[in-house]
Amino acid sequence: MLDIAYIRQNQDIVRAAIKNKRVELDLDTLLAADKERREIISKLELKRARKNEVAQLIPKASKEARAELIDEGKAVKTELEQLEPSLAEAQKKFDGLMLRVPSIPRPEVPIGVGEEDNVEVRRVGTPRAFDFIPRDHVELMTMHRMVNWDGPRKYAGGRSYALMGKGALLELAVTRLAIDLLVARGLTLVAPPVMVKERAMVGTGFFPLGIEEAYAIAADELFLVGTSEVPLVSLHRDETMDAALLPIRYAGVSNCFRREAGAYGKDTKGLYRVHQFTKVEQVIFCLPDEAIAEKEHYQLLANAEAILEKLEIPYRVAIACTGEIGLGQTRKHEVESWMPGRADGKGAYNETHSCSTLGDFQARRSNIRVRMADGSLAYPYTLNNTAVASPRILIPLLENHQNADGSITLPKALVPYMNGIEILRPA
Repeated sequence: MLDIAYIRQNQDIVRAAIKNKRVELDLDTLLAADKERREIISKLELKRARKNEVAQLIPKASKEARAELIDEGKAVKTELEQLEPSLAEAQKKFDGLMLRVPSIPRPEVPIGVGEEDNVEVRRVGTPRAFDFIPRDHVELMTMHRMVNWDGPRKYAGGRSYALMGKGALLELAVTRLAIDLLVARGLTLVAPPVMVKERAMVGTGFFPLGIEEAYAIAADELFLVGTSEVPLVSLHRDETMDAALLPIRYAGVSNCFRREAGAYGKDTKGLYRVHQFTKVEQVIFCLPDEAIAEKEHYQLLANAEAILEKLEIPYRVAIACTGEIGLGQTRKHEVESWMPGRADGKGAYNETHSCSTLGDFQARRSNIRVRMADGSLAYPYTLNNTAVASPRILIPLLENHQNADGSITLPKALVPYMNGIEILRPA
């Protein structure tokens, strides 16, 4: 959420952000709603001032003047009773439009429409040249009995699955590897609630535009989160932080849920796009300073890359274009892991991590402030990055480390988390 004063003074910049981020919002409608709201507020303030003035004059007035003042007081009260609902309606309209205003992309963000316009930054590792026809993760996991594909779909519907045996152990191993790395790097581990109130989803920017992607628990007015970013940021909702305590760095581990409403018929095979998954998410609160935020951003990115390097998975990093970054993001890097089984067995880089800076977008919406050293109040910046998300990460892990006989040689860093097992052999 941007400051309305900033929007009024920088209309061209905001219009460009709306256009380049492909947000459905008419800025003129917002500005008109703002003008209407301010005009009603001005009228209310004048009427309230007059009401108080009349109340003070009545006891001192003559009998004749008192009667006139009493009549005027009644008239002013009636006018106020009519204006107050008008203000509530105008404020509601204004607030709804403000929730759709995007943050301003950083200058380095390329202008573009889709992922084809993202700009590659670097590649790390070389995709393996197999001397046999590699299997995709579906075939490998079936051979190893790592997944029950059909049973869960009978009682839980499409895109459902159950990790079994070595599959479940592998997910826990990867998750724990990521957690240990982040804790060693100074992040505080948090296991937060995954059911939250609507205000948490609005405050973090996932509502109203993403409401169709969330699972709702109507009876309790709760929603299942698609990332622990939501509860981690909301931990400090309506708080005033001490600047001396920043940055705050969290590593959240949780189950996550997404309806994938916009992906009907897409990636229905295997585990690439599912409704329920486990994720370790990094979330940062820092001082409202672009230089500090940039440093934190690249540290988060380095953490994610360190995990992929431990898993010995080739990957590439790209800076996302304006059409690919979300409503609140000012900068986003995508990390795409090499998956030999994608693109009909030709192999492809596909997203497994994303690293985002959001400026004060979430802090404003969540009413999180920071008391600066000089005593002034400001809004802290927030950042986030995926550390690891499973089962998607299992796709490149299994496909890159497979052998001709279907066995899988585990990366050395993962062996301790798999009870010393170095090679997984088909069942």
